[in-house]
Amino acid sequence: MSTVSQSLISAGRLASQLQQALSLFNHVEWVESTSSTNADLIQRARSQTGQLMRPWLLGAHLQTEGRGRAGRTWQNRAGAHLMFSCAFDVFVPSRSLATLSPLAGIAACEGLRQLLPTQHQQALTLKWPNDLLWYGAKLAGILTEVTRASTAPGSTDHHVIVIGIGINLDDARALSQSLNRQIADWRGVCDDCPDIQAHRHADIVAQIAKAWYEAMNQTTAFGFQDLAPRYAKVDALAGQHVCILDNGKTLHSGTACGINEQGQLLVRTLHGVEAISVGEVSVRPTQQRQPIS
Repeated sequence: MSTVSQSLISAGRLASQLQQALSLFNHVEWVESTSSTNADLIQRARSQTGQLMRPWLLGAHLQTEGRGRAGRTWQNRAGAHLMFSCAFDVFVPSRSLATLSPLAGIAACEGLRQLLPTQHQQALTLKWPNDLLWYGAKLAGILTEVTRASTAPGSTDHHVIVIGIGINLDDARALSQSLNRQIADWRGVCDDCPDIQAHRHADIVAQIAKAWYEAMNQTTAFGFQDLAPRYAKVDALAGQHVCILDNGKTLHSGTACGINEQGQLLVRTLHGVEAISVGEVSVRPTQQRQPIS
């Protein structure tokens, strides 16, 4: 079969490929190691002397202080994960900034699906707000962070969003054992899709970066009116019984039924439909791996 190469090429060569693929990005860089690509881009965005024209992309073979959602540490090993962050200017009211997190997840899922054979695309789904799942196992995690743009101190609607993603390329078995939950990796995706086309790692990165770029531009122009129907097409939780947890305490329990225009998860409980803004979603996976003919 023809699949993406399993080994990451050098940081310099990957950066060169991405610079060619992402001509609309004003700064593209890939390094061997850094503390956190998200933190690096946030610091750059806040700096008065930093590069001012966006979008930016920064990737790293290894992150020594990588972060996940809710302050978790992102476990990574050099060469086993595809990790990068992008920074974009966004012009939305402050009350809408939280909606950018599920939007980033939707756009990444839509973009990555385009690299898969049509008959396998439905196996890639999104767990609210922005975890990418392959047959119910976590393939990638996304972290979104927002800061004020240093170039427009008087603009109340101008912010910079930094979106970081970590895609498992390998190590799914070891991570599943250490984390005690099902983890997927791109090697497994390729094994499950014998008819997948050849994709370089740069193709995967560029596909997601372009999807984020288009999503942020569309949102600035038209808002979030299409967010709920787009989510419905990639929803991993639809119809499943979920519990919303906070520090191990169950806040809500019911059936997931999509999101609203604000990006909040809708859960049908005994007391009606609750709109969830924050919390950890716990669900027993019901999606079974079925052969796709």
